[in-house]
Amino acid sequence: MTTHTSSSSLNNNNGTRTPPNTSTTNGTRPNNKNNTPDNNNAGIIVANRAADEETEDGRIRNREASTKIRDAWIYKQIRARQDEFTQYKQGRVFIGTWNVNAKGKDESLASWLCADWHKHGPPDVVVVGFQEMVDLNAVNVAVENKSQARSAFWVERIRSTLNSRQNTLGDPMRTYTELAVKYLVGLLVCVFVKAPHKPRVKYVHTDSVGVGVAGFMGNKGGVSIRLQFYDSTLCFVCTHLAAHRENVAGRNADFANVFNKTSFEIGAEAVQEVIRLGSMSQWAMGTNSVGASDHDLIFWFGDLNYRVDESIPTERVLELSKANMLEELIEHDQLNLERAQGRVFQEFEEGPLAFQPTYKYQPGTDLYEERPDKKLRAPAWCDRILWLAQEPGHVAQLNYTRSEINISDHKPVMSTFLVTIKDVILADREGVYREVMKMLDTYENNSLPMVSLDRINLDFGEVRYDQRVTLPIVITNTGQVVAQFRLVPKVDETKLCKPWLTVSPTYGMLIPGEQTEVELTITIDNFTAHKLNTSRQVLEDILILRLENGRDYYISVTGKYARSCFGMSVDELVLYTDPIREVPLDPILRAEKYDLNARAAMCVPKELWRIIDAIYERGLDERDLFTAVGEPDEVYQIRECLDTGAVFEGYSVHSFAEVLTKFLSHLSSPIVPVSLFPTLDIDAQNIQSFTRKFLEDMLPVPYNVFIYIISFFREVLLHRQRNRLSPAKVARILCNCLVSSPQGNTEESASSSNQRRGNMQQIMLHFLETNSI
Repeated sequence: MTTHTSSSSLNNNNGTRTPPNTSTTNGTRPNNKNNTPDNNNAGIIVANRAADEETEDGRIRNREASTKIRDAWIYKQIRARQDEFTQYKQGRVFIGTWNVNAKGKDESLASWLCADWHKHGPPDVVVVGFQEMVDLNAVNVAVENKSQARSAFWVERIRSTLNSRQNTLGDPMRTYTELAVKYLVGLLVCVFVKAPHKPRVKYVHTDSVGVGVAGFMGNKGGVSIRLQFYDSTLCFVCTHLAAHRENVAGRNADFANVFNKTSFEIGAEAVQEVIRLGSMSQWAMGTNSVGASDHDLIFWFGDLNYRVDESIPTERVLELSKANMLEELIEHDQLNLERAQGRVFQEFEEGPLAFQPTYKYQPGTDLYEERPDKKLRAPAWCDRILWLAQEPGHVAQLNYTRSEINISDHKPVMSTFLVTIKDVILADREGVYREVMKMLDTYENNSLPMVSLDRINLDFGEVRYDQRVTLPIVITNTGQVVAQFRLVPKVDETKLCKPWLTVSPTYGMLIPGEQTEVELTITIDNFTAHKLNTSRQVLEDILILRLENGRDYYISVTGKYARSCFGMSVDELVLYTDPIREVPLDPILRAEKYDLNARAAMCVPKELWRIIDAIYERGLDERDLFTAVGEPDEVYQIRECLDTGAVFEGYSVHSFAEVLTKFLSHLSSPIVPVSLFPTLDIDAQNIQSFTRKFLEDMLPVPYNVFIYIISFFREVLLHRQRNRLSPAKVARILCNCLVSSPQGNTEESASSSNQRRGNMQQIMLHFLETNSI
């Protein structure tokens, strides 16, 4: 392991005091800083255990909140000055991942684990992950009766490969020591470190998260190991995500679940040391545990199962993969597309895919699986390695490639990284710590805190559907002492604010004269729109900002919802011929303007007719119709035209197609509710009778909409030679737009959900291909 200077390494006492920039241009990092795997919480309640205390003079204090906020401020100051007490050194980390398909005996692993030693030298840390080390059958998933034995087998294979005579040359200092192993059914992750570095490793902890059957079984999920290496914190996560080409949302959800649920109970001492090292990406909230994001470096790898988008036919994917013509495939790689949209692996980086897809091969060969007795699958880069660094310049990927070991239907993937590691000089760190504490004590020993808010009444004006509007409040410490503030719930409430409002940050600490911004954001999603449309919610709220050892400030938040057809029901939309923006939200004003007991003014909502008419006008021959995405700005403008009655401009047909699918999928009540789901398997004998009953049981307006939509897509399919749609693809689109998902987490719904949706897809396909209507 080397430092950024030519004369120093982790094996001696030299190092650089300026952090080296090891970044290269080979990693991709989508610009989505505001996206996180879990952005559903309005904010963090800092003190959730201890109650507030009120003094005799009316002042309010919470000792738990005060301690936590104080520690967070100290961490912030220490982190800002970490270069004063830190040497920066460089080392190599090897990451390998392989779905072994329950195979593996005595094959050599050297071409995978040691392939680039001659070029980059032996790595300092070796991390290897496996998927499907056992068959993922019901018995193995339930009792893990073979996992321990297979885990021990693979760990020994890795150890013997790394410590072979050829690699060590009989020198004990060239050997590798096992640090930790964690397995979960078919998943395994293990970490080895070079012998000289073993004394500088501590706080090693493991965790596992199952997200498979019933949402928690271990056939899918993640296993992870975290550790402190010298004075940097590293986290390694090996995952196996949801399968099947079309199940992109399932993979995204699995990633978010593993990311958010991974937790390491490292103890109070370790947490305090991490804070004093300036190594946490997030404050640990006063607990003894840290999450995946609370590390300097995270490496995420495994069979992530992302495929090539379905817009490219399987035969075409095979042809390009075998010819090693990868550009078109990379452009349509699902993981690249999802990351670009900020829906998964937010802020993670990945090197370029310069190797052929690693799945699916005929085991024992270097041929993609095309045997006639096997299901034809499109090759894909299922097996991936990504990373996330607090300091992006502290990681450089030296290589990213695959091995040609051919016993499995997957090829192994590996990558070597040059990473910057911190080595703290304890005496210097304690000096900085004493200076920070001395400065803090100077202010804390004075009198009461005082702050000013630049405004306490926030009027957001008109807020539209699917829109985020943010307004700031500037808080300034106008007193002579440190001021700690936090948002607290109202009396008899547990949340800081209404669900449509988010606040960041929810707490803070200011020294005299210092100021900070608190951002308040209103977001109108489908749930909130439905509440507003039914007069069960208004855009009004009061927030309480509490000054520790001081007074409370009350912040008024108001806004006006610009009504949209999105988030409404078709039964209500057919009542109005006026643009929906002109229909009052207040039920009394609405009753004065319209006869709500009158018959529906239209058979289907006018908004639906306008969208479909626009698609007709712009042509049904458009290539990739309903599969290509529209322009975001056009989608927004089209929705505004629908809500206000304005004339459409020259927007693209793809934008109209996206608006149509979003309009249908965002209705407050689905066209096809759960009550219409088939209770039996659909086959050729019963599908005719079931589809007849299906139509008979539909309510009048949803029936009209359903018939209208089916008729439209029948017309679309007449142009399939040019627009490249197929009945099966349209059936899947209809299921996503018109059909509600079964609610609840019961074992029955979890096990049968996919089957029931499959039955509904057969029904949609039947309506599209027959004259049943």
